[in-house]
Amino acid sequence: MVAESGERRVDGRMAALATMAAVTVLTMTTWFSASAVVPQLRDDWGLSTTEVSLLTIAVQVGFVFGALASALLSIADVFPPRRVLVLSAAGAAVANFGIVFADGSELAIPLRFATGAFLAGVYPVTLKIMATWFREGRGMALGVMVGGLTLGSALPHLVNGAGGLDWRGVIVATSLITLVGALVTQLGVREGPYPFARAPFNPRQAGQLFTNRGIRLASIGYFGHMWELYAMWAWFLAFFTDSLALDGHVDADGAAALGTFAVIGIGAVGCWLGGVLGDAWGRTRTTAAAMAISGSCAILAGFVFGGPWPIVLAVGLVWGLTVVADSAQFSTIVSEVCDQLYVGTALTVQLAIGFSLTVVTIWLVPILRDSIGWEWTFAFLAPGPAIGIIAMMYLLRLPEHELIAGGRG
Repeated sequence: MVAESGERRVDGRMAALATMAAVTVLTMTTWFSASAVVPQLRDDWGLSTTEVSLLTIAVQVGFVFGALASALLSIADVFPPRRVLVLSAAGAAVANFGIVFADGSELAIPLRFATGAFLAGVYPVTLKIMATWFREGRGMALGVMVGGLTLGSALPHLVNGAGGLDWRGVIVATSLITLVGALVTQLGVREGPYPFARAPFNPRQAGQLFTNRGIRLASIGYFGHMWELYAMWAWFLAFFTDSLALDGHVDADGAAALGTFAVIGIGAVGCWLGGVLGDAWGRTRTTAAAMAISGSCAILAGFVFGGPWPIVLAVGLVWGLTVVADSAQFSTIVSEVCDQLYVGTALTVQLAIGFSLTVVTIWLVPILRDSIGWEWTFAFLAPGPAIGIIAMMYLLRLPEHELIAGGRG
């Protein structure tokens, strides 16, 4: 009987993981929906370089705004997580769909901001719900969840690269996919056998990042990771398009879109692998190794720019595999070392500050490209992972590491 009960528990959490991963893939497709069709929008709307950057940055700023508001109100810990997730996903779908009626950046940028704000009620909440299903193997589980986010972020590039749709079709498709995610959440998502207690409203809990040493170091590592991640995701399409054109490729736009889907999408495998290694080897070591490889790729990308496309793509695939492999492990560390009543709030604050940094690097990349070229632009992302490695190695030497990954750090 005990064995049967254990098998049911394992089966139940694996089914929950599959459902939540699917929800994450579906709901996060709106994140890069506009970025994936930037070449078409630039032609149709006559966008400047600044307006192109703002279309991507607006999502990040909206996410930061939504995350900070959620953290201050403890929304992820006070209200039922499934309800927050359903309403947030539906709101993101509606805001994203509104871009269909835009004829320029004046309306599109505020709608992208609103999309990001609603998504702040999706990503942290999915991580918290998944944590209620896993005590052992939590790193793997959250890695699969962030893998879902990664695949969802890559899907607009697949839709665009497959051809046959103008930019409005891509926007409509990604909005409908996100609505399906809200429906799946309503019908198929519930909390697991290890729920976090409902917390009383306490805005001071948003300050755990500054008072808890373990959270602080995990967050410094996360901030270094975020300095690199979204700038790479947002601009690899442009980088690969220009590289293919320089190499004489005929259909540079279509090939670059499909290549970018592969480069971002392979990160889903990296997230799973990072989770497995984090549980077995330790999260601090796993994140440090991933950042060492991804930071090296950021430097190497410039040296292969304009070269044979298989080499450029190969570097991109290694970069895409490792650049996000560590992401879930930072969140898992926070879930292990913080006040268990306010896991959602702690995760949301960490995410809010991390996404604030992405605004800087997403803005910086096209400026650097225009001034020093692609050969050196991505190298400016490498200091982020370097700082993250230092933070993780320091955390491994502190007593707090015993709370992480069953004492493996």
